[in-house]
Amino acid sequence: MAKKKKTYEEALKRIDEITDLLESEEVSLEQSIELYKEGAELLAFCGEKLKAAEQQVMLLLKKDNAFVEESFVKAEEE
Repeated sequence: MAKKKKTYEEALKRIDEITDLLESEEVSLEQSIELYKEGAELLAFCGEKLKAAEQQVMLLLKKDNAFVEESFVKAEEE
């Protein structure tokens, strides 16, 4: 059976769950290490998703009575 792709929101929810588990101190050292690894992978996944979304965001700016698309990253740096 094909594995469903995880969404950004699902990854964030799981990161919150992992954080709660690690803060609860009710997991073993081995479980903590596995949870930490999973969390690190999810954080990397979220970072990639955010970077991809940032590249897609376009701002419409009105210049000389015409709308011009500019990259979100470029506009943010100014």
